[in-house]
Amino acid sequence: MTKLPLVLLATLVLTTSCVSKKKYVALERENGEIKSALTKVRVENEDLESKFAVIQARVDTYNSKINALTEENEVKFETVGDVAVISDATKKTMRETLKNVDPNILANATSLKDSMNLAVSYNLQKTMDNNSFNEDEDIAIDIDETVVMISISDKMLFNTASYRLSSKANTILEKLANIINSEPSIEVMVEGHTDSRSINTAKIANNWELSVLRATSVVRKLQDSYGVAPEKLIAAGRSSYLPVADNDSSENRAKNRRTRIVILPNINKFFALMASNE
Repeated sequence: MTKLPLVLLATLVLTTSCVSKKKYVALERENGEIKSALTKVRVENEDLESKFAVIQARVDTYNSKINALTEENEVKFETVGDVAVISDATKKTMRETLKNVDPNILANATSLKDSMNLAVSYNLQKTMDNNSFNEDEDIAIDIDETVVMISISDKMLFNTASYRLSSKANTILEKLANIINSEPSIEVMVEGHTDSRSINTAKIANNWELSVLRATSVVRKLQDSYGVAPEKLIAAGRSSYLPVADNDSSENRAKNRRTRIVILPNINKFFALMASNE
């Protein structure tokens, strides 16, 4: 009678132990799955936060652009012929510049375009004056609207029938480089011109070639010796086809043998610069 309860008790203990172990294993597995799922959720959450940050940055950028466009739309702009579009703020700066222009010259300005041309010319001329770029019989400066043209006699830069720069060219090209480097809003075209007499040598085939080689020599000198940015320079050859005088005398032919420096202001950059100096 006493043995049966003992056997039953042992069986119950063994059964209970097996059930608990199974539950433990199941709980361990479930815990592992929960941890794995939690890790996956954390990774996905971090990925979503990263993507959200990128999207937010784009939204901020677009908002900035929209705000900038809104501000620009609040500024009144006016078209100046087919030359440029300027704002009221720029016109105000331009009027301040024109206060320094000779009243007799200013009286001939009958339109906004005329006034703009005078303002550009005044600033460029002032730059040249500040660099002591003086006119004499071998140098001629002419301002046509917003373009400044400096003609330099052949004998000031080159030896006869040569495209190699002489030592006399250094001083004048250094002054020219100072002008170009002082004003970021201009580009410069260097034109070579010859007289009508033809040339044909072992190194130079004709006047076209001579004029191009001379312009290129000046451009290289400005870049290599005086630090002028090459993207601001243009080299052009005109041969003998744009004379300033008839080729009927030695004196007139000498006038036609020249290098012309054409200073071309970028109107938009130029007036932006003027506005920044208010």
